[in-house]
Amino acid sequence: MRKRSKPTESSATGSSGNSAASLTRGLDILRAFTPDDATLGNQELIDRTGLAGATVSRLTATLVNLGYLHYDAVLGRYSIGAATVALGYSALSSNPIIHIARPLMQELADRTGAAVALGACDGLEMVYLANCRSMSPVTLQLNVGSRVPMARTAMGLAYLTGLDEERRGALVAALKQADARRSERFVTDLDQALRDQAQFGFVTAFGSWHSYINAVGVTFHPTDGSPAVALTCGGIVDILPEDRCRKVVGPRLVALVEQMRERLAGGEGSRIDKAR
Repeated sequence: MRKRSKPTESSATGSSGNSAASLTRGLDILRAFTPDDATLGNQELIDRTGLAGATVSRLTATLVNLGYLHYDAVLGRYSIGAATVALGYSALSSNPIIHIARPLMQELADRTGAAVALGACDGLEMVYLANCRSMSPVTLQLNVGSRVPMARTAMGLAYLTGLDEERRGALVAALKQADARRSERFVTDLDQALRDQAQFGFVTAFGSWHSYINAVGVTFHPTDGSPAVALTCGGIVDILPEDRCRKVVGPRLVALVEQMRERLAGGEGSRIDKAR
């Protein structure tokens, strides 16, 4: 399991008794859990957060008492608690963008035989807020809460193309520093994504995350003031060859976003039908 890019304890501002610093570190512990983690031990939490062992022990005890973590005394390991689940469920349930997007996403997934996802930025990664799959036996097995690298996926590239130059520049610098060996390829991919976004309204990623996966991505800026999100349609190369991504999936994804915008504004809209 990779270690996420997190500030170390020494880089945090304030003393250990500072409530803001403690809150930040506590959230870092919760963020250390991924959808693939049923439980984590102290050492795994230390490795993933960069926090000192004593700090992890103190904060996990507090999180257990508040219900945000559950501690299994037999295994000596932690799992996400009911309070954290309730908080995440409340956030997703109250998000109008997800409510509007899900039926449209499912329709596109069924028509393409691929997976359609909606995600938001979290650090240098994109996190899934919604995901719809077709009935195809071969599809991407990612779920709500899954994380994908911003620099190597259509979701991440689409998100970056939708930012203003200042915000994009700061993220690009951080991404290049986090993976210096791949920085040249990343810059090339982003430049192409910016050109594609300007010309076609969508970006593509062919084998940049996994060699057998192709995907198309678009940015959506909600008119209600919510943060920008990215939507993708992706699958194995046999289902989504490059030509189909460009000529079929890309235009349909753009039309889906247009319909989302209309529905969020209160209209019905049916532009997605024009791309079928």
